[in-house]
Amino acid sequence: MKLQRKNRLRALSLGAVALTGVLTLSACGSDDTSGGASGSGDTPAAAGKIDCGDAKGQLLADGSSAQKNAIDAWVKQYQSTCRDVVINYKGSGSGAGITAFTQGQIAFAGSDSALKPEEVTASKEVCKGGQGIDLPMVGGPIAVGYNVPGVDNLVLDAKTLALIFDSKITNWNDKAIKALNPDAELPDLKIQAFHRSDESGTTDNFTKYLIAAAPDNWKYEGGKAWQAKGGQSAQGSSGVAQGVKETKGAISYMELSYAKDGITTVDVKTGAATPVKATVENATKAISEAQVVGTGKDLALKLNYTPTAEGAYPITLVTYEIVCDKGNKADTLTATKSFLTYVASEDGQALLSEAGYAPMPEEIITKVRTTISELS
Repeated sequence: MKLQRKNRLRALSLGAVALTGVLTLSACGSDDTSGGASGSGDTPAAAGKIDCGDAKGQLLADGSSAQKNAIDAWVKQYQSTCRDVVINYKGSGSGAGITAFTQGQIAFAGSDSALKPEEVTASKEVCKGGQGIDLPMVGGPIAVGYNVPGVDNLVLDAKTLALIFDSKITNWNDKAIKALNPDAELPDLKIQAFHRSDESGTTDNFTKYLIAAAPDNWKYEGGKAWQAKGGQSAQGSSGVAQGVKETKGAISYMELSYAKDGITTVDVKTGAATPVKATVENATKAISEAQVVGTGKDLALKLNYTPTAEGAYPITLVTYEIVCDKGNKADTLTATKSFLTYVASEDGQALLSEAGYAPMPEEIITKVRTTISELS
């Protein structure tokens, strides 16, 4: 407690200048430079409530670019108090993060998909006496952003999205799009569909939606790697967002926090009476229907991609922090537990909405907090 009070006083005295230096350190090595966390640190925060304990040293992590903006916001708050810890999260994609974790290169990974059986097996080589587990920490909508001049409101359904991303619908004035948007002035403009070039949990969840909601029109198996033919590719969430911003006729899938600065998003037609907008609140309505399907301390979730409730946004994802239940490296265990405890706390989760993400439902995050306290 003495250390915590001392840290609070230091944080107050050093102020904004020190915060800037901390953010510079935490950003080193990241290849996702969207900067979306700006503003999130203005939330009344929790910095004074963070328990640093004896945490110190450098904490390396990698994985989901979907949660990069959330991680940036959390790191800013955490390091304003725990100044003996430097966190470097490189958001190079879920696939890269899991690989780095199973090779023992990082303390924890972020992934928008739960560990596969073969990845759990691989993790046992690193987690001595234990295995990798999934801790759901960040939720949110996968927005479908588009760049069509003169079209400020656009409705699409699962079938039409499947045909667009499978290069079966190639022009914006296609009759299928017109049928869903009778009042829109759709131009005679080629569709430029962007997908992720890296292995991505966002791709996995987006295609799970297409498989579930348009099974007759999306015949691919799904997974982190993009499988459909045609289209254009870009690295990371920031890469596809940049492609949409710079390309007339473009469309892509991305986390809501990246759909900004002029990117308009699609309203998705579901079984409900009214097409659903991509908002944090609407994603939470869908995520609240998720079921825990993991066993033991693993908290992997099964999402509902075909909700029919009014306002439930169907294209959602949950990002997991992946750690060892047992056998975490001794030199990073204290810092890992301290940081993840803050992330899962009421204050940590409160930062998510402002950053464009959905907090975990209380019944889920309560289980996450208990699991983190038992990491060894």
